Amino acid sequence: MGYSDQRFNVNLSILFTELPLLERPAAAAKAGFGAVELWWPWVDAPTPEQSELDALKKAIEDAGVQLVGLNFYAGQLPGPDRGALSIPGEESEKFRANLAVAADFAKALGCTALNALYGNRVGGVDPAVQDELALENLVLAAREADRVGAILLIEALNAPESPKCPIVSAPKAIEIVDKVNAATGLGNAKFLMDLYHLSMNGEDLPSVIKQYAAKTGHVQIADNPGRGAPGTGSLPLEGLLDQLKKAGYEGWVGLEYKAGDRPSAESFGWLS
Repeated sequence: MGYSDQRFNVNLSILFTELPLLERPAAAAKAGFGAVELWWPWVDAPTPEQSELDALKKAIEDAGVQLVGLNFYAGQLPGPDRGALSIPGEESEKFRANLAVAADFAKALGCTALNALYGNRVGGVDPAVQDELALENLVLAAREADRVGAILLIEALNAPESPKCPIVSAPKAIEIVDKVNAATGLGNAKFLMDLYHLSMNGEDLPSVIKQYAAKTGHVQIADNPGRGAPGTGSLPLEGLLDQLKKAGYEGWVGLEYKAGDRPSAESFGWLS
């Protein structure tokens, strides 16, 4: 096996960002990709104008690419917030307001994976209170995802880059997945296995794959160090993806790396 046996999609929130949002789907198609994913594109607007949603939908459809993953509203991403659903007050309210909007947008494009990012710890709030709020909101998110025939993804970030995020290990993310499934009875919460984040946490990636491949709903990759394209760091990504396939994972692998100081279209040489 190898890279040629994988189903790769491009994250248009980190690649092709040298282009306006509405031009990125066509650029991904021109680069040879048939599928894309997105962080919530409107960082200050959980409920953007319908015209903006329609314009992005048209751009994706006109490009002939499939939307395979979408984040619910997560605040300033990339940026200091890194999630919203466990932050009391305005941020969690924005998250709730976004749920139906994001789910309906996903449904309109046949997208079947919605990612809900946990929020940072905030000063003056008991972590237990944040976790209780998070579970309430994740239950709502799981139900919205189920309404449109999608799975809910729970992702672990990495402690060096997101020191205030409480979900910075595979076991912790799996714990949340299990809690959400127990609370809803839907079974549609799955692990988003980001090999870059997990490697930054110093986790044993072959062991993570062996233990959690069956609970994984989506995979993302970037090399480490540097979060660049495969081959720019030291992660044995080809072998890890082969192991995932052998463990039964047949889903998409999102390219969530930084192209560096070159155009994104020039960062895919490793595929050949």
